[in-house]
Amino acid sequence: MTIPIVSKYLLNHYAPYKGAGIAIDKIDLENYHIRVKMPLTRKNQNIVGVHFGGSLYSMVDPFYMLLLMHHLGSRYIVWDKAATIQFLAPGRGTVYANIQLDLNEIQHIKTLVANHAPILRNYTLNVFDEAGVRIAEEIQKTLYIRLKQPRPRK
Repeated sequence: MTIPIVSKYLLNHYAPYKGAGIAIDKIDLENYHIRVKMPLTRKNQNIVGVHFGGSLYSMVDPFYMLLLMHHLGSRYIVWDKAATIQFLAPGRGTVYANIQLDLNEIQHIKTLVANHAPILRNYTLNVFDEAGVRIAEEIQKTLYIRLKQPRPRK
C-alpha cells in the first residue's frame, strides 16, 4: 500500500508534471488503474486559451509503461515506442484520463515474450473534461516489451 502513495507523491512532484499542473488523481496498482487530471492554468494553455496539446499528451505519456513495469517486474524491458493523439474539442477546464490494464493482459504479455523475442503492444485511451465530453480520443500508445536474456554465469 505504501508504493502507490509514494509513487503518487513522486509523480505529482515531478517537475514537468508539476509545471503543467498534471496530477495523479488515483493510483490503484492492484486493479491496474491510474487516473490523471489536469486543470486549465496559464502554465498549460495555448495561445487561444485552451489546453496545450503537448500537455494533453504529457498527462498520459508514461503510465502504460509504468503499469507494465510494475506488474511485469525487473526481468522485462518496457519502452514507449510510438504514440498518436486525435484532438476533438478544446479543453477549457479540468481534464481527466484513465489508464487501465488487467491481469489477463499481463499474463498474455508474459506468454508472448517467453521466448525472449520482443513484442509491440498497442493501448488506446481518451481524455475527458469535467462534463464527460471527449477532448482527445484514440490516444494510441505503442510499447516495446521483451523478457531480458538471462545473464551468463561466470
